[in-house]
Amino acid sequence: MHASNFDLPTYLQRIGYTGHATADTATLLALMRQQLFTVPFENLDVQAGKVVSLAPEEIAEKILRQGRGGYCYEVNGLFAMALQALGIPYQFVAARPMFYPARRPRTHMAVIAEVEGRHWLCDLGFGSYGIRAPMDLEMVDVNIAQDSDTFQLTRDERGEYLLKARVDGEWANQYGFDLSPQEWIDFVPANYLNSTHPDAIFVQKLVVVQHHSSGRSILLGDMLKTITDSRVEKKQLSPTELSEVLLHQFRLTPVIEM
Repeated sequence: MHASNFDLPTYLQRIGYTGHATADTATLLALMRQQLFTVPFENLDVQAGKVVSLAPEEIAEKILRQGRGGYCYEVNGLFAMALQALGIPYQFVAARPMFYPARRPRTHMAVIAEVEGRHWLCDLGFGSYGIRAPMDLEMVDVNIAQDSDTFQLTRDERGEYLLKARVDGEWANQYGFDLSPQEWIDFVPANYLNSTHPDAIFVQKLVVVQHHSSGRSILLGDMLKTITDSRVEKKQLSPTELSEVLLHQFRLTPVIEM
């Protein structure tokens, strides 16, 4: 994943990372956390009627220089640029969202990074119940606590992984994936579907998620949900409040009139 306008110092400055960056497990963990806590998951372009661009240079420009976020292909694509700059091997995987009532295609994209002989699931773009740190693919059927969240990877007889999250005291399936390597261009049809199909949540509603060390803030339509150490607060926003929340809480300038 290469963009001619991507450079590692600008990326590190954008995510507020000040440590030493090298191709090791500690850096992988730190970079994912820093990007997750500074770059929002957001679909403002889709809500403005645009098809999200998968051109690497446009992703780098949007997130690094315009201060924007993006959805899975964009934020995970940017993370892949950083991995490549550091010399960390990685591959893209296509994942099937599993929380819908009907079976869906593999429209989600995640990254598998290889560091110090281990393979790690990295995902900065799954929204509400996405993982908050890399997950070791060898840690199967083990409860993994990440801040106040708990996740688990299981694996079936076909070798496919299933990511689960603990939600309201019960396990909730998030997405399934296998290790079939995907090329960047393989996600063009899924991106078009997510940007344009009337059944896609990103077309139906504004979705913005900002993770932080003690939880996350989720904007779904005009409903703001704030989760802090498992405490949940909800507030329905007026159009004026919605614009103010986007600007001041998520640091995003609306690209459409709210």
